Amino acid sequence: MTLQLDDNGTALSITEGDLELLRYVYRPDNDQFESPRPYFEPLRDLAGHQVSLYRPHDHVWHKGIALSLPNAGPENFWGGRTFRRGKGYVDEKNDGAMVHREFTELTAGEGGVKVAERLDWVTEDGRHFFAEQRAFAVTVLADDTWVLSFSTAFTNDTQDTVIMGSPTTEGRENAGYGGFFWRGPRSFTEGRVYTADGEGGDELMGVRGDWLAFRGAHDSVDAHSTLVFTDHPENPGAPVKWFVRSTPFAAVCPAPFFDTELPMAPGDTVTLRHAVAVVNGDTGTEGAAKAAELAAAELARLG
Repeated sequence: MTLQLDDNGTALSITEGDLELLRYVYRPDNDQFESPRPYFEPLRDLAGHQVSLYRPHDHVWHKGIALSLPNAGPENFWGGRTFRRGKGYVDEKNDGAMVHREFTELTAGEGGVKVAERLDWVTEDGRHFFAEQRAFAVTVLADDTWVLSFSTAFTNDTQDTVIMGSPTTEGRENAGYGGFFWRGPRSFTEGRVYTADGEGGDELMGVRGDWLAFRGAHDSVDAHSTLVFTDHPENPGAPVKWFVRSTPFAAVCPAPFFDTELPMAPGDTVTLRHAVAVVNGDTGTEGAAKAAELAAAELARLG
């Protein structure tokens, strides 16, 4: 299927026919406390049902799908307060931003959409921190399935070793979030989680695996959607530990620094690659596994 790509100067809109599959906001207007950074929102399945949530009242820094990292040494590129060992969540005025600099590729056609981008990570007090090269692709695989592939490589441009971690590495149990983070619609609360070993819910927090899927229900219509997330086998810590919640809200994040810190020396680069298949309906475990294979293949094409 042919996809269209439109740029209004602040966001890219990717459509299939009259349906907007997703919007990539690359110049957000959020407050500094929310760590302004590009995000994918809204996202919809091919039936037109929205499968993401923007700026929920409980965590205003959650925005659809976004690369978000809460513990990057002394800095926070997640938003909100920072969890510190022995102190809990504290407002350190350290909410940095991921700043769009330029697109180096924007293509669309029958093969899908491909975008490449250069960004700078800037601390709240205005210091250049990391340089990032990012790419993503959108492909429609069937009448009921499309895939978002995502790759990032960020480099430590400081003169110090930066310890990448999470609230869990700072002492908060089962709070290893950070990375390619998705927040689902309110109606997805108490949805089902699928893995290669079966299905469940919140008890799957911290499970390891190459993929994890989340099935949610939609209000007003008798419909479900399933999002199938994959982690690349060359990512740090693979097979990754998954941050996943079905209550009190729906969220999924392949979390490379869940409970293990990663020191980044000056000049070091971390590469993360993920994909998510957005599928109409309830795939079940077997269908989720098949969708994960398709998503992994699309991610391999992204490079």
